Amino acid sequence: MEIARQLVEELYPNARAAWLGGSVVRGDASPTSDLDITVLLDGPPAPMRRSLEYGGWPVELFVHTEKSLRYFADKDQQRRQPSMMRLVGESVVLLDTDGSGARWQQLGRDEVAAGPKPLTTAELDMLRNGITNLLDDFADASGDERTAIASVVWQDAARLLLSGAGRWTGTGKGLLREVVAYDNDQAHALMAGVRAEDDSLVTAVDRILDLHGGRLFAGFELSADI
Repeated sequence: MEIARQLVEELYPNARAAWLGGSVVRGDASPTSDLDITVLLDGPPAPMRRSLEYGGWPVELFVHTEKSLRYFADKDQQRRQPSMMRLVGESVVLLDTDGSGARWQQLGRDEVAAGPKPLTTAELDMLRNGITNLLDDFADASGDERTAIASVVWQDAARLLLSGAGRWTGTGKGLLREVVAYDNDQAHALMAGVRAEDDSLVTAVDRILDLHGGRLFAGFELSADI
């Protein structure tokens, strides 16, 4: 915290607020973890992102105005991955000159707790159709192709599981953590299926699809607004 605070004071002396978030605050940092620092300014050089080393730490800096904070929080809502709001909401306030630090921190907590907007019928059908096509490809694949498809299908199935239940999703290890937190049995079944050489992944994915009407191919339609 002291190193993060020193960095903000040195690089952004006019900052209105700053927050330290990420793994070091959650308590699950690894030897390669960095300091995730979000800084609030009134204007330029915000908005920007910057990577550097400071005080022996790798640092990811997210420098924003209130307008850009809101913009990226809204984009995260659309993709159902609350990265921005977690960085601010699940944080330690390093600096707060005018109350904006506490205000945005509480706003972030509230938005994360509220969860994402429900899937629309079109979004649900898109996920079901995409997974259905992947399973068809998986059935005919072998070797490296099978491994490559498995690595995609478990992620899409995980996103369907989470989004369909009104939960946030993620990417990479973050996605797996979200599934484990929601349904550890489903997470185990998906990952065991990815590693297996039988059809256990198909069984696990079909179980998730069945929660939302099963596979979807015949009858699927998608229009474009061009």
